[in-house]
Amino acid sequence: MKTLILCTALALGLIACGKEAPPKVAQERAALTQIVGGAAGEYGHVYSGEVRARYETTLGFRLGGKITQRMVDAGAVVKAGQVLARLDGADAGLQASAADAQYQLAEAELKRYRVLLSKNFVSQSAFDAKEAALKSLSAQYGLARNQSTYTTLVADHDGVVTATLAEVGQVVAAGQPVLRLAQNGSREIAITIPESQYADFKTGMKAEVALWPEGNETVRSGAYLRELSPAADAASRTYAARIAVDDARLPLGMTAQVRFVGMQGDKSALLVPMSAIFQQGDKSALWVVAPDRSVSLRPVQVASYRDEGAVISSGISVGERIVTHGVHKLIVGEKIRVVEAGAAR
Repeated sequence: MKTLILCTALALGLIACGKEAPPKVAQERAALTQIVGGAAGEYGHVYSGEVRARYETTLGFRLGGKITQRMVDAGAVVKAGQVLARLDGADAGLQASAADAQYQLAEAELKRYRVLLSKNFVSQSAFDAKEAALKSLSAQYGLARNQSTYTTLVADHDGVVTATLAEVGQVVAAGQPVLRLAQNGSREIAITIPESQYADFKTGMKAEVALWPEGNETVRSGAYLRELSPAADAASRTYAARIAVDDARLPLGMTAQVRFVGMQGDKSALLVPMSAIFQQGDKSALWVVAPDRSVSLRPVQVASYRDEGAVISSGISVGERIVTHGVHKLIVGEKIRVVEAGAAR
């Protein structure tokens, strides 16, 4: 009886082991997607820049020495004539005193020679030599006196200190930059132009400016291209440009975007987020979402890169859905759970 029960239990165990475990249901990966729906040419080329002063001055002492005081820091608002820094003036003071003493001696000697000349005890040429020596020493004394005032650095215009380039205790040479002063008044946007677009620009071109804190919806008109450098930067191969704006109250250093009026890009090119580009070596591709939510990798041609995204010249059409984030985690043919990230511009 016991043998029969044991055999029955063993048979039931073997039957149970022979059953396959229920398959696990694969969980679909969530992915941010968006509809391609805007031509890059509708917006033209947009350039990022920084608000700068029309006139910026780098201030330094007119003679060398050790800095003993610096009264301002970066961001300080200063007035014309305000003292900004001082050098150790001991040596300059001694030179001025020595020049003054020599001048006083020459002046007294000239007075004696004038009396002697009136009595014909000295010649006219000897008197002329003393008079010339007095004029020379007078000039040397004036130079030494001026140099003693050069130990004080003063603001030449009203403005804002944008940078401090030397510290108290530092020994500086004559003309070495100590402070950078942005003068009050006109403001400009400093941008760079790629060399491939340089031929399209001319000074005087009208532009529109959007400040980053105000949002891209707030556009300021009335700006124009005031200056375009004739030489490219050796490192970046771009050309520096200045956009004049009519608002002198813009905060320095604020980020701005500039678009030139009348310049339109290729109407057939499409704008997609930079994060949507799947890069394999020198090849670019996009993950395209099919109606059944499966994804496929499609090669595309990237015409250019902008701050607002990549410009696609071929390989994708308006109305197609693409994956915008996590493109390096997907597999061809994989089905995803679509998460809307907003339509493309």
